[in-house]
Amino acid sequence: MQMESEHRVPSRHSIDQQGEPDDRPLLKPEPELDSKTLEPQAKILESSQSIEEMEKKYAAYVRHDVYGKMGRGKLSLTQKFLLVPGLVVLVPIRVVAGVTILVSYYVICRVCTAFLPPNREREQEDYAHMGGWRRSVIVRTGRFLSRALLFVFGFFRIAETRSSSNEEGQLNNETVSSDQSEKLENPGAIISNHVSYIDILYHMSLSFPSFVAKRSVAKLPLVGLISKCLGCVYVQRELKSSDFKGVSGVVNERIREAHQNKFAPKMMLFPEGTTTNGDYLLPFKTGAFLAKTPVLPVIIRYPYQRFSPAWDSISGFVNHIEVKRLPVYHPSEQEKEDPKLYAANVRKLMAHEGNLILLDIGLAEKRVYHAALNGNISMRTVLHQKDD
Repeated sequence: MQMESEHRVPSRHSIDQQGEPDDRPLLKPEPELDSKTLEPQAKILESSQSIEEMEKKYAAYVRHDVYGKMGRGKLSLTQKFLLVPGLVVLVPIRVVAGVTILVSYYVICRVCTAFLPPNREREQEDYAHMGGWRRSVIVRTGRFLSRALLFVFGFFRIAETRSSSNEEGQLNNETVSSDQSEKLENPGAIISNHVSYIDILYHMSLSFPSFVAKRSVAKLPLVGLISKCLGCVYVQRELKSSDFKGVSGVVNERIREAHQNKFAPKMMLFPEGTTTNGDYLLPFKTGAFLAKTPVLPVIIRYPYQRFSPAWDSISGFVNHIEVKRLPVYHPSEQEKEDPKLYAANVRKLMAHEGNLILLDIGLAEKRVYHAALNGNISMRTVLHQKDD
């Protein structure tokens, strides 16, 4: 999708005055929604807005492939005929192959962590900080099997490009000496737009970073141990805000550690806080930028003809992924003191480089749109649905 002609990327030291980005930290719990919050949003469903009008307002969540809205569109006889081989042949093969790869990696993780106590810090538990042959095996096999899983899902080739400089023709915002350059080029966090669960597999296959995940993930069969080997930081939405500050502190410490030590696992963060259809970039939350360290922006797109990998990647014969890796972004002193400014400038840079459209909506609007498609007119129910 082409970016609107009037869209321009302003100076990296300025904030768009017309629409300030969401300054809520990434790990901050969503506050209880009172009547003042519910009332204006309830008018959205109570009004006579048509689905077409809502699609313009919530364009980042609209599905455009042959499945149609919410995957419930009517398929032509030709599309149904093409879908049958995928459902009968591809889906069973990919499910079996995917489970085989998952179980195989679980066994590898189990062997490598045998008789080894996990690292425990602030109610977190992980194996990402172990060294020697154990860590080497986990990382190398994890990257290889992640790429194998992408291959199983039809991503036979990944088109990667690298941008040599930002829009100002500079690699960073700071003047540094030669002995500092190597350290500065080591980002503490990887920042990416979020389109599909495939995003996670791609980043695992490339750099095997740590993610922020729900605490319940740690208890899942197979996946729980793998997430601990990744070094995931677990967060629980039901906890009090003081506990969230503790989790945010762990994330910031991990980001700073990765910046100081190139052998430490990097943090992988999706600052939008939810997924889109891949054509838009939502406001960034500031949790990824509180550590004041450089970040590595990565832009992911999924070109498609019939089925969009943003929703479905298991029934298409061949899927495509395009990745653009930008230079490490070094914050200025002003950006270090203002995470909101830092987040806004990185977002605008990514939108410019990735030809993405900036749209100032968030998860609440996504729930409203999906509720409207489902015929749900209860706003209280809509706003209290669990996240994706």
